Amino acid sequence: MTKTVEFFFDLGSPASYLAWTQLPGICARHGAELRYRPMLLGGVFQATGNASPAAVPAKARHTMIDMQRFARRYGVPMHFNPFFPINTLTLMRAAIGVQMRQPERFEAYLDAMFRALWQDKRNLGDPAVLGATLQAAGFDPEALLALVGDQEVKDALKAATEEAVKRGVFGAPTCFVGEEMFFGQDRLDFVEEALA
Repeated sequence: MTKTVEFFFDLGSPASYLAWTQLPGICARHGAELRYRPMLLGGVFQATGNASPAAVPAKARHTMIDMQRFARRYGVPMHFNPFFPINTLTLMRAAIGVQMRQPERFEAYLDAMFRALWQDKRNLGDPAVLGATLQAAGFDPEALLALVGDQEVKDALKAATEEAVKRGVFGAPTCFVGEEMFFGQDRLDFVEEALA
């Protein structure tokens, strides 16, 4: 039976970006399926009483140093976004909407958004910047915004976030291999061991 890695993430999480750069390779090495599980990190924080490391200045400084260390280890570009933290409600509704309605374009959407946020330092909280980024990636910004307002899409993101919390998720990224939970991009070696 094929093993599955469920990847609960939020585009606004730099640790989710780093995990996203590594998980496809990890899954490919072990013949595992990678299941992307968009969730709203703000909703998870609200439900669990957790907060972003950015809320503690000393922790925020050290976290970004650590992120840069991991980016160098992984050989991937990463630049701290000066607009962080960004309200990702629109981005995550669009993610789950594309996953539901245009699954063949889902990975292209993730690629465009993660790169814009964590490589190109774009302010995706600005509708004009978001629209231009989507258009450059081959998406129709108006159609995507219509998707964001779709009640079925809103409900799906809410349900995914509630499911994450019920399963013990308190931050992003969080991976599951079966029922075993691994929090943080710095635990990917444990994910790989669970697949081996």
